[in-house]
Amino acid sequence: MAIAVASCWFNALASTGTSRYTVSSQRLFSSSQISATRLVIPKATSRSQNPKKRTPKEYTRKSSSEKEANSQKFSRRSRDERQYTNADDNSGINNAEQPQSTASKSFGMQRKSAKGFMGTLKDQQVETAKLQDASFLNAVVKVYCTHTAPDYSLPWQKQRQYTSTGSAFMIGDGKLLTNAHCVEHNTQVKVKRRGDDTKYVAKVLAKGMECDIALLSVENEKFWKGAEPLQFGHLPRLQDSVTVVGYPLGGDTISVTKGVVSRIEVTSYAHGSAELLGIQIDAAINPGNSGGPAFNDQGECIGVAFQVYRSDDVENIGYVIPTTVVSHFLDDYERNGKYTGFPSLGILLQKLENPALRACLKVPSNEGVLVRRVEPTSGASNVLKEGDVIVSFDGVDVGSEGTVPFRSTERIAFRYLISQKFTGDIAELGIIRAGAFMKVQTAMNPRIHLVPYHIDGEQPSYLIVAGLVFTPLSEPLIDEEHEDSIGLKLLTKARYTMARFKGEQIVVLSQVLANEVNIGYEDMSNEQVLKFNGTRIKNIHHLTHLIDSCKDKYLVFEFEDNYLAVLEREASSAASSCILKDYGIPSERSSDLREPYVDPIGENQVIEHHDLGDTPITNSDFGFDGLQWA
Repeated sequence: MAIAVASCWFNALASTGTSRYTVSSQRLFSSSQISATRLVIPKATSRSQNPKKRTPKEYTRKSSSEKEANSQKFSRRSRDERQYTNADDNSGINNAEQPQSTASKSFGMQRKSAKGFMGTLKDQQVETAKLQDASFLNAVVKVYCTHTAPDYSLPWQKQRQYTSTGSAFMIGDGKLLTNAHCVEHNTQVKVKRRGDDTKYVAKVLAKGMECDIALLSVENEKFWKGAEPLQFGHLPRLQDSVTVVGYPLGGDTISVTKGVVSRIEVTSYAHGSAELLGIQIDAAINPGNSGGPAFNDQGECIGVAFQVYRSDDVENIGYVIPTTVVSHFLDDYERNGKYTGFPSLGILLQKLENPALRACLKVPSNEGVLVRRVEPTSGASNVLKEGDVIVSFDGVDVGSEGTVPFRSTERIAFRYLISQKFTGDIAELGIIRAGAFMKVQTAMNPRIHLVPYHIDGEQPSYLIVAGLVFTPLSEPLIDEEHEDSIGLKLLTKARYTMARFKGEQIVVLSQVLANEVNIGYEDMSNEQVLKFNGTRIKNIHHLTHLIDSCKDKYLVFEFEDNYLAVLEREASSAASSCILKDYGIPSERSSDLREPYVDPIGENQVIEHHDLGDTPITNSDFGFDGLQWA
């Protein structure tokens, strides 16, 4: 089975309060999660110039043996591949179904009649003849992107560039929306309107990797001449008809496919690390459709096409990011001038369906979820404890299955309520602790991953010491190196261990550039370095600082399983320039490591070391046995 991001990458395209963009009622939706599935982006007609590397990049869940020739794959951490029960918002979020008028004002979107957008409606179906001349089609544009991705195995350089095409649409005020994966690692983005032969340069204003949304702008006024931006609509109902428009593989002109809404729930996004609301539809979504809009019968945009589910057992399962998620992204950008992300409580939860378990915890009714673990980096670490039972979130009751009321007759994952918040917001939790009910407040912030899904600044850090190449472990590096070469122990630690403080990294010796000074260490690769000269390493910048300030005769690196690598300091320094010249490397360290080191927790604070066995996170921690992250 595979969940493919109906994408653009390889020629596949790829609230609370009074939000200005509170358009539809819910957020981005992604592919459903099953541990045996793959999250992939189907490959379209991208042109790659790098015969040696996966083109342009392949994100694959390595546990699956299948490899689809026309798919782009995204590796997912087990922690984010867990299954969640349906849970979302309740009465406090019933505004999800109200039209989003404020968003239209913000980006110059003006409401148009269904007639103006769709032409004639017949039995809730858009007539084919009228559809071809519908004005809303002219708001959908084709995206041409040139990408230059980092080389995570050789972090001082980049891979050869490649090109892809996708879709986008106008939202007014000189702005366009598309998928983040359509413009990731971009060096040039161009867009072309329907019926025009001119391509215009576009600028990427913001990218939300978690929610797979990107905001573009085009400054050339000619591009906007006669343009009519789209208007956002409500969150649709089940079986509502939906029309997907874009520029998929198979032709150069605009494409229209039709279907119905099959399901609405919280799910995992293939490109990001979040679990947000999504709309499942049966309309065909193909590579190149990513970033294109999905319309209801009134010609209103109800979301953004972004991924598909691939399996031998199913067909015609595509996913659309709802306008509520789009609204959150736009609000976030307007508030902060950049995308700051979707917040998280940073806690591991367990369902309380068993009556004996509830009785033991002194929970009087069939409600609540048990706090099993609290991440040290989360805002909730100061107010929640293991063993607490969360029974409400901002006044909305949480059921024993980890769900909350949603619309009139539905329930959805509790996580949905959390995703409605913005970074810095305060949430009020009703909890039962040792049988006593109380209310606590916690600040909402994005989750901190020990091993990131995406690299800030898009270029990885690195340090070369006498040919030993050190770099932080990341999901792109794991994907590029392949899980087999990373090793099971390191891979398990990367996937299942929590960050103990903000800025913590797993630093690995990725390879050794052979030279006389490092004889005997040439075969070392992908080994975690734990200590330098007896000091535990916090991150790669800390390691750089320790080496730069070292006055000892020897440089002693301690790795996992008590493996040692010792270098003579003066000989290492003397050999450095020769090694860089022999391997054609411009610098012994990345530019970010030239900045002064700032200790993330303080020089005198001791960090308690946790071996892998000290912080176990089992399969049950990922939702398979009634547990879920929030």
